[in-house]
Order: sequence, then structure tokens, then C-alpha cells
Amino acid sequence: MATEYGQGYGLPTGPGHARGVGGRGRRMPAALRAPVEGRAWRELAYVLLSLPISILLFTYAVTMVSLGAGLLVTFLGVPVLAAALAGCRGIGSVERARARGLLGLDVGEPQPLRLKRQGFMGWIGAVLKSGTSWRALLYSVLQLPWAVLSFTVTVTVWTLGWSLVTYPLWFWVLPMYAGQDGIQLYGDEQHSIYLDNPFEIAVTAGVGLLFTLATPWIVRALTMVDRLMVHGLLGPSRLATRVVELESDRGVVVDTAAADLRRIERDLHDGAQARLVNLAMDLGLAKEKLREDPQAAARMVDEAHGEVKTALQELRDLARGIHPAVLTDRGLDAALSSVASRCTVPVQVEVDLSERPAPAIEGIAYFTVSELLQNVSKHSRATWAAVEVWRSEDRLMLQVVDNGVGGADLSRGSGLAGLAERLDAVDGILVVDSPAGGPTRVTAELPWRAERAR
Repeated sequence: MATEYGQGYGLPTGPGHARGVGGRGRRMPAALRAPVEGRAWRELAYVLLSLPISILLFTYAVTMVSLGAGLLVTFLGVPVLAAALAGCRGIGSVERARARGLLGLDVGEPQPLRLKRQGFMGWIGAVLKSGTSWRALLYSVLQLPWAVLSFTVTVTVWTLGWSLVTYPLWFWVLPMYAGQDGIQLYGDEQHSIYLDNPFEIAVTAGVGLLFTLATPWIVRALTMVDRLMVHGLLGPSRLATRVVELESDRGVVVDTAAADLRRIERDLHDGAQARLVNLAMDLGLAKEKLREDPQAAARMVDEAHGEVKTALQELRDLARGIHPAVLTDRGLDAALSSVASRCTVPVQVEVDLSERPAPAIEGIAYFTVSELLQNVSKHSRATWAAVEVWRSEDRLMLQVVDNGVGGADLSRGSGLAGLAERLDAVDGILVVDSPAGGPTRVTAELPWRAERAR
């Protein structure tokens, strides 16, 4: 299964890749490598910088907000409070950059201010009403207690580990300069225990090594909280992110609708319309020859009759491409069976739905399966295919399987990529598992909405 997914998603799977995996297996384990990795030192730098920075943030936030709140009895309190929040927004930009540089955390920019009216008063109102401003203020206040805790834990563990692991190198300093035999574990008026013999020195270094190896993971666990705070308080809100997604999806839907309209116009102009023009010309010529040469006129009328049949078939195909009547009248089962009958390979269709979905979802499901079966006919070189449709809780599931040559890949910008964009516009998902040599399994998910009374 791992090989199939690697090939299906365009990952390297050849012999060279196998050697690379083996090479990684022979490298030093992550537990031993962590103390000297660049990531560990960057995270350590982040924690050490957090304390002085958080002191400045806390001081600024509390001072400015307190000043603004105290001046609210006058008009000056409102602009001072707005300035405090604006400063916190700027602080958020700096903190996002610091998290990006030291923690590798890429947090998107929050929603910009939306001024309902121009001018200074409009800016004040936008700042005070912005949830981003208040979340940045909350971050400035909460960062200090957490920075104190993480700084204390990090410095304690880090210095303890490195001082103990290097104890064999510097324990001679204590007898020479401190007048004692080594690190003192216990001492009273009668007894004292020092780490001064080779065995105790080795055990001390071993304990220090354990602390040293554990320190990067402790620091990483502490910075996870920083990641959550930066992402949750300084990044875009879920509502703003959802709005951006919906705006993007709306653009995809508009572009798709425009492309469909252009396709319909092109098919009408190049297909049925051209045939109807030729038909009109042929009938005109047949009318002129009707008296002079009835047999030639009859042949022309017979040819025109064939053109009429061809034009009607093209119009039926075009109408089926817009929205087939069988889908509206009889549902997905009958419509997909009709599509399967036109496929170049035998297709088994199984639809397990207790009720019909909403017409919009039903139409998207139909056209998704239709395009996938067209790919099977054109590119797969398969000998059989199967279509399954079922409902799983609040999702409509579609799956098209064939035994063709495989190699389908969403990342190549093919028709599958366009299909994935269309599904994404309605909160759908398209997953392709197509290893080289086959089989190909394409699974699509759509949100389930029940059919209303038609």
C-alpha cells in the first residue's frame, strides 16, 4: 500500500529512492542528533528572547490600555486606546516574523482593517471593532507569564544538562579554586558526600547526557504552546479564513460557469448551428431543382434528412451535457447507468442511496462520474470499470475504479486538477490513487444535502 500511494502521488519510488531510504536509516537517530541540530538552537533562541520581549509587550499593553481606560472620561481616552490596539497589531506582525524565522511557523496575515468611512474617526472605529486588535492585545498580556515559565524551565534544564555532561572536564576547578573535592551531594557537620571518584564522575556525566538529550524535546514541547498562541491569537480568525476560502471558491465557480457557457456556445456554433445552415442551403437548392430534376431534388432532400438526424443527435448530446433529463426524472442510478452504457469498457454501477440528494449535489456527482468515465475511455486502456455511490453520514461518496495502466496524477495540471477545483468549490474532495501499472481508484466526497420537494 505504501508503494501504491507513493507512485500515485508522484513520489520517487525507484531503486535510487530505496538507497536514499537506506541512507537515512543509517544516519544518527533523532534523539542523539537533536542537541546539535539547528532547529534545537533556533527554538532555544526563541525561548530565551521571549522573556525580554514579553516584558516589553506586557509593559506597553498594560500601560497604554490603562492610560486609555483612565482617560475615557475625556475624549482623549478613545484615541489613546485605539493607538494601544494599533501598536498591538504592529507587535503581532513582529511576533509572526519571529515565529516564522525561529520556529518555522508560517502564519498568514490577519484580516486588514476595513474602514467604513474615511478619516481619523473612521480609523479609530475600525481599530476598536477589529477582533484582530483585541486578540493581539490578549497575546501581549498572556505572553509574559508563559515566557517566564518557559524561560525558567529551559535555562534550568539546559544549564544542568551541559554542566553535568562536561563535569569530567571541569571538576578539577572545585578542588583548586573552591577548596572542595567536587560537586557536593550532601553535607552536614559530620559527613559530606562529593562526586570525586572516577565512577561518580562517569555517572554524573551520564546523567548530564540524559538531560542534554532531553532538553531539545522539552524546549520543543514548550514552544508548541507558543505556536498555538501565535497561530490562534495573531493569525487570521476562522471566520476570516472561511471568508477567503468562500471568495476563492466563488471565483472558481464563476470561472467554471463561464467556461461551460463558452463550451456550449462553441458546440452550438461549430456543430448544430453549422449543420442547420447547411440544411437550409440544401433545402433551398432542392426547392430550385424540384421542377427541373425531381430525382436530384429527392437525393438532396434525402441528404438533408440525414443532416437533420445528425443535428438532432448533436443537440441531444449537448442537452445531456447541460443537464440530462433522466437525472431529473429518475435520479443518479438511472443517469449513471446511461453514462456507463456509453463508456468504451464494461462498467458496473452500484448506487446505494435511500433518498436523493439536493439537485445541485446530484448534478455535480453526475458530471464528476461522467468526466471520470470519459478519462477511463480515453486514457486508461482498461478492460473494465466500476462506479460506486453511497452516503456516509453527511457526505456523498463516489468511487470510480478501473484496471487500466494507472499513472493518473492531480499535480500534473490535467483534467483531474480542474475536477478537484470544482469539487473544492462546494467543500468537496477528490483523492486519486493511481500507481504505475494500475489499478486506478478515484474517490470523491461531496457534502450531503437532502432533496427538497421538487
